[in-house]
Amino acid sequence: MGYITIGVDIGGTKTHLRGCLDQGTDRDLVVRTSEWRSGAYDHDIAGLIALIRRFAAGATPNSIAIGSHGCDDEEECAVLQQPLSNHFACPLRVVNDAELFPLAMGLSSGIGVVAGTGSIAVARDQKGKMHVAGGWGWVIGDEGSAPGLVREAGRAVRLHIDLGGARSEPLVEALCEAFGLNSPTNIGTAIAKEGSAAALGRHAPVIFYAANEGSSLAKRVIDEGAAALTQLVHHLMLAGVPHKDIVVGGGVILAQPLLANAFSHQISNRFGATVAVTFLDKPPVLGACVMARQLHMAGDRSEASIIFQHKDIQ
Repeated sequence: MGYITIGVDIGGTKTHLRGCLDQGTDRDLVVRTSEWRSGAYDHDIAGLIALIRRFAAGATPNSIAIGSHGCDDEEECAVLQQPLSNHFACPLRVVNDAELFPLAMGLSSGIGVVAGTGSIAVARDQKGKMHVAGGWGWVIGDEGSAPGLVREAGRAVRLHIDLGGARSEPLVEALCEAFGLNSPTNIGTAIAKEGSAAALGRHAPVIFYAANEGSSLAKRVIDEGAAALTQLVHHLMLAGVPHKDIVVGGGVILAQPLLANAFSHQISNRFGATVAVTFLDKPPVLGACVMARQLHMAGDRSEASIIFQHKDIQ
């Protein structure tokens, strides 16, 4: 059956596999992550192995690169990488999914920023060490993400009401309608009942609707979310990572120009022309494929430092 180079992008919602056969033909498989990932370690490892073997369809993997949601430090990456490396007799690498962004956009280094179901910024320093800012989870963090924006919108509405603000403010009305509330004083309870980042984040579009309807509260929530994402970038800069390029992805920031423009504006104001912001317009799995090809060329099962050379990929 020949050989296949495999890139994998594991997101919170979907898992995207892309392979290049030795004849040069690419093919894809997209499945719901919940089909194989339950949160139970042994089950998930077995499920991912089975998924990759199913995708290979009898071909022999000559390298595998995986960007995974939830692998937020070196140890978590290793916990997933080690059993896979033991199973597949080829160079294999696991990184955080945000690390795929620069590679997908033709860069070999840079800061990957996610603003979707969660928010996180990830990059490597000159020695290849992984640095992470954010990714705390929606209950205590993830500002600028979809659920983070909804949570902060709820706080803004409650403060507005406590200070005697009008019920007619567009964000108050929009959140009450979204959660089916008769009174905005119940917004905290309604947010808590959502129970998960994905469930809460689905209400994020109403914030942008309210902003377009003239809500000063909604505009402030969006600006503060953009500021929080900008601060994540600053944290990585303090760690000494290459920061000339920032590549941004994630469902909420790519779908909502108000947030994207606010982020670009704040990055420009804070760091000037020395930093370029690029919004991801290619599938992240492309970055995994670039990494997999480099792994194959390097023939290095260990750290594959070639991935993070600080020059543009031609």
